[in-house]
Amino acid sequence: MSQFLNTYFSNVIKIQDEVLESFIETIYMVLLTAVIAGILGIFLGIILVVTGPKGILVNKRIYNFLDQFINIFRSIPFIIMMTLIVPFTRLVVGTSIGTSAAIIPLIVGTTPFFARQIQNALLEVDPGVIEAAEAMGSSPLEIIFRVYLKEGLTPIIRVSSLTIINLIGLTAMAGAIGGGGLGNLAIARGYNRFQSDVTLVATLLILLIVFISQALGNYLVKKTSH
Repeated sequence: MSQFLNTYFSNVIKIQDEVLESFIETIYMVLLTAVIAGILGIFLGIILVVTGPKGILVNKRIYNFLDQFINIFRSIPFIIMMTLIVPFTRLVVGTSIGTSAAIIPLIVGTTPFFARQIQNALLEVDPGVIEAAEAMGSSPLEIIFRVYLKEGLTPIIRVSSLTIINLIGLTAMAGAIGGGGLGNLAIARGYNRFQSDVTLVATLLILLIVFISQALGNYLVKKTSH
């Protein structure tokens, strides 16, 4: 095994610490972005649902503004958006290069996508249950927490899993312009220096994260399905 690794993965062996560091950076970016974008996305998704045409707090102005806002940001390619918000990124973290700097555009890129997914998930909740809650005198907040979020838990987990997988892909893309993580390792070390074994290992590690995320998502969906 040792001879096999030294023969086919010699470059990876030489930079084991760097590979581990890049792996940890990717996990860090995914987790922190998932938490922040998750909170923002759920908040925006709920507002879209309750202020929508059939919502419990119909408000055309708020709904139309958020709907167009999300559509616009979802339409901007991620790499272009990263360059567009460089001044904002520098304002927040003091630099536009590195793992911490990459988190800002990752949040901006993930939040609109997740908000739309949350909207679609909550729209799957049976309208009859919502009407029953309203008839019983439940307040809007009670309906949101006891009906929308409770009854829509399974589809919320399903779209969350999809969003995290999409986010992992964005972290790799962020590495193309110095965002750190496995994407940066694959480009800076693997592609630019013609070290194909480094690119292969970085790709396999990214796939490993994806598979684990997908498996965890599937498990939670099964546990929460009625």
